[in-house]
Amino acid sequence: MRCCKFTLNGVTVHAQSMLEDVATADAVIVGSGMLTHEIVSSPVLMTQLSLDPARQHIAAQCSGTLILARLELLGAVPACTDLITKPWVQEAGVEVLNQPFFAQNNIATAGGCLASSCLAAWIIARFEGVDAAAKALYYVAPVGEKETFVANALENIRPYLPA
Repeated sequence: MRCCKFTLNGVTVHAQSMLEDVATADAVIVGSGMLTHEIVSSPVLMTQLSLDPARQHIAAQCSGTLILARLELLGAVPACTDLITKPWVQEAGVEVLNQPFFAQNNIATAGGCLASSCLAAWIIARFEGVDAAAKALYYVAPVGEKETFVANALENIRPYLPA
């Protein structure tokens, strides 16, 4: 165990690698959290986030989009985020879209916790294909809503997948 983190709800998370190891990952999902402002204000933490969109698939959910914006990975690319984080992402110079998911090239963003399924599906589709993404979505979808859930998520990501 390299470190542990205790969440507000008492869940213990054991890190399997160090933060600087993200530079070697094929795909990185930057999650959301209450401490995002502290993270983006910490040069020590931000310099450890060496991400390369030319080589990596990079996805961010909600306030994770602010981290990508502050790392200057979004540039002129519009993004999605939650409504609380929206003003800070805009302040960082990024246009915020009113939709659950957006991707351009190897960077994707999602707005709202439940839009995280779109991020996962996008990454799976990019690496393994749309059928694999549909199967993964079907597995986690609510009973009685599986077909609708999968169709909705795929509708959100399809425009952003390579032809």
